[in-house]
Formats: sequence, structure tokens, C-alpha cells
Amino acid sequence: MPKRKPRKDPEDLPDAPEGKGKRKNEDSDSDEDMDMVNVDFEWFDPQPAVDFHGLKTLLRQLLDVDAQLFDLSALADLILSQPLLGSTVKVDGNESDPYAFLTVLNLSTHKDNKVIKDLTTYLTKKASSTPSLAPLSSLLSQPSPSQIGLILTERFINMPHETVPPMYTMLLEEIAWALSEKEPYAFTHYLILSKTYAEVASSLSSPDPPPPSKKKKGGAAGGKGKEEETFYFHPEDEVLQKYSLGWGSFEYDTEVDEGASDSKRAFQELGVKPKGHLVLIEGKRFEEAVNAVKEFLGSGQ
Repeated sequence: MPKRKPRKDPEDLPDAPEGKGKRKNEDSDSDEDMDMVNVDFEWFDPQPAVDFHGLKTLLRQLLDVDAQLFDLSALADLILSQPLLGSTVKVDGNESDPYAFLTVLNLSTHKDNKVIKDLTTYLTKKASSTPSLAPLSSLLSQPSPSQIGLILTERFINMPHETVPPMYTMLLEEIAWALSEKEPYAFTHYLILSKTYAEVASSLSSPDPPPPSKKKKGGAAGGKGKEEETFYFHPEDEVLQKYSLGWGSFEYDTEVDEGASDSKRAFQELGVKPKGHLVLIEGKRFEEAVNAVKEFLGSGQ
């Protein structure tokens, strides 16, 4: 397959990682300064020589508290073993650590790899507990001719979402190139592993009662006996699941301390409880789903 060249994003995107080009709004009369960041984002093929530790960090973030259940070193090595498939996003050149990545792994081709065995067992368990993911549980647990591509993607939390569509667009191009070279990427289904979160009542004591929170459509967050409202770390997941066979969030296996949700708060009254999230898409609908993501998030090339 031809090697992709780095691509730069010419736009000034919001919420980028802090770095060169930062300037403060000196005209502000408030105590808060507004930081503006001008960053060139570059998309690269995964680099085995430099990306190992950066990928491990992002994989640990993606799998959250359950990351300890898997050999992340082996998973990073597997991703880097196919450097012409998938992308990283960097801001300081090819030798720097990635701020985001996206790749796809063939669960059938790598079925004898221990970390893929562990992941498949884990995902089968999670799918079986979610009614909408019944098709996935069947595909993973029974011998079948299905070829499932596991999409792993994560990014730093303040990365602008406009960096996402190019990664999906390039993945489609790379899969087409791979198929022309008779490589094993003729996926019948794509499984996207992601994260969501729910808001939960804070466990921190306060001398004053918190103001009533605004209820959003779809249920009250953290209310006992009520359905939890789902929030998305990755906004593209809401688009992708519209084209899916099934999707759903699941609880992590690893128990956490009572105050863990408060440690993830960001200037809000409620704590944050992360969950895993799965989206199963038929191969024939994947390109349509990617085009919808490009339209929704913009900056797709």
C-alpha cells in the first residue's frame, strides 16, 4: 500500500492542546483570561519507533479502570505491527507523541493473540448483558464466517472534534488499498469501542445544598430508580449508532472508590461516572456512517 503523507489542518481549531502560539486576551475586564491556541495538526501513520508509549497512554484512557485487565503493551505492539493502517494525530512532528489515534484490528485474524482473546471474552460478556447488542454477542461467541473489525480510537479530552473525520476518511482509503493487495480487511462488521459517562450526585459534603440541576430530555442523571442519562466523550458516537445494528453502554468490571466520580468533576455540581460503550455497524453501512460523521463534525477531507 502507498504510504500516506502527513496532512496539516489549516484552521485554528478550538480547545487544542496548549503549546506554541498561545496568547492571552489582555482586553478582558474579568479575572478569567481567555487562551487562544494556534496549532497545526498533522496526521501520520503509526510509527513503531516512537509511538509505543503514547499509544499505551491513550489505550489506558480508553479502557479506563478496566485497562489493568489487559496487556496494553501487547495491544500497542499489535497496533504498531500494521503501520499502514490507522492514523495518529500530532502537533510537534512525526517524532512527537500522538494526541489521538484510530485503528482497526481484525478479531478473526488475531484470534490466537492473547490480548485479543482477552478482549473478545470481555466484549462478549459486555454484549451479552446489553439487549441491543445481542447480534454482537452471537457473532463473537459462535464460529461464523463473520469478519469483525475492532475500531479503537481515543484522544486527549481537549482535542477538537474536527480532527476525527480525517482519521475515519483515511481508514476507509487504507482499507480499500489493503483489499486491493489481498490483505485480510474485508470486514462484514465493525465494532467501535468507546466511552460514555453518567452524572452522579457528589459524595462531597457541602455546607449549602446544591442548586437544582437542569433535567435534560431522556431522564435525570444520577437519580435513584430513574434511568441514567448518557453523555458522550466522543460526539461522533451518537452519529455512528444511528447506522448500527446495536449499541449500548456497560459498567466496568473494576470497582472504584466512592469518591472516584468526584475526582473526574470539571467545574460542575455532579460527579462523572465513566462507562464503556460499544457500537456494532454492518460493513456495508460503514462508509455511509463515516460520511454522516464528516457532515456532523466537519473538517472531513
